[in-house]
Amino acid sequence: MRLDDYIEELEPDEEAERRRLAKEKSYAITDHLEDFERRFDDATSGETLVGSTAPSIFVGRSNYPDIPVGVLSPVGDEGAATEYVTDGDWYQQGYAIDDVLQRRTGLLNSSKRANVDSPSIASRLTPSVHDTWDGFVGVQREIAIADRPVDLEIGLDDTPDLGLDAGTDVATPRGPRATARNAELRENPYVPRPVKKTLEDDDWQAEGAMTYLYRRGFDVYDINSILSAGALGQTKQRRLVPTRWSITAVDDTVGKYLRGRIRNAPSIDEVQVWANEYMGNRYWVVLAPGTWEFELVEMKAPGSIWNPNPDDDVWLQSASEGYEGRSSYVEETAGAYYAARLGVLEYLESIGRQAKCLVLREVSDDYWAPVGVWQVRESVRNAFAEDYGEAETFHEAVAEVATQLPVSYARLQRKSELAAGLQSNLNAFSNLE
Repeated sequence: MRLDDYIEELEPDEEAERRRLAKEKSYAITDHLEDFERRFDDATSGETLVGSTAPSIFVGRSNYPDIPVGVLSPVGDEGAATEYVTDGDWYQQGYAIDDVLQRRTGLLNSSKRANVDSPSIASRLTPSVHDTWDGFVGVQREIAIADRPVDLEIGLDDTPDLGLDAGTDVATPRGPRATARNAELRENPYVPRPVKKTLEDDDWQAEGAMTYLYRRGFDVYDINSILSAGALGQTKQRRLVPTRWSITAVDDTVGKYLRGRIRNAPSIDEVQVWANEYMGNRYWVVLAPGTWEFELVEMKAPGSIWNPNPDDDVWLQSASEGYEGRSSYVEETAGAYYAARLGVLEYLESIGRQAKCLVLREVSDDYWAPVGVWQVRESVRNAFAEDYGEAETFHEAVAEVATQLPVSYARLQRKSELAAGLQSNLNAFSNLE
């Protein structure tokens, strides 16, 4: 499909309706917190949360290396525990921002403090993390490696703090928190065989274990939890990893693996433009013939959560890598870079090709609360599920897309290395196989 026709078809009435609905920002989160408080009172017996089911864990980073480690459990809705797990299903079900916040405000984070290398901050003589299968840290690990939510009882030292932590552009928001005294399993969790294999191999480096699990069908969401719980890597190097860090680490590691898979693959043979929009974020993915290069450019509108002053100019930032990848962490666009790159590399690996890639992310003021980097990952992944537009050259494609952006083409070129430097047509790649 010609690119101009493709762009024209991206503006149906239903898209305008989604934008209108997004502006009806939900302020019902307080009601959900009040409902949680009622359900919490019904679910507790003394200071014990009985009949709880934990679908996931959380590892904080405050006061590192003595950090909070938590068990996340939906109070009063244990039968639907899997619906509270952050993963790609949220995108497939069309969750809006308030849907995510409602799920997070329904999860109690029961936490204790632990040292990243040892389950107790009181004594460095206690067993190291890789030896720990008892106590709160041990229960947390059992939850992380299990293939489904785990039934347990949690002893609490206080009532929940019902404040909502808005989260970051990497990690999802967090709801009520309480200090845990202890936790006990009420069942023996089932651990998939590939996870057992990574646990039992004392010499397997974390990067290799992550890619092994990914090859065996585990999505990055599952691997992230296992890494956070200190269950991956060479035995003496295993430690608890803050959730925010582990999300990016897994995206980066799996991305490097996929980049290696396409390293010697033939190039795509046409310029393609893919687009997707979700939760007030619009994505354009431009693929061009050539060897692997990648760049993410983010544009954040005035009045959006990351550019809150409505009188400011559009916030613009970028990060990129060449054929050999990067040697340093991306500070400019942080976790969004690795999540977007993963989605592109998964697509290229699936078709056995490589390409130069420019991802443009426009954050509008409809994105009124951060929901986590998962929405970047899933938006880019699912951009490739629809049709694409074709252009004669990369230069033509970016220039056409720029007419839909909140910044001028000239300003985009000043920020984007690919937009400024790649202007070859298809004939330049005629000798590529």
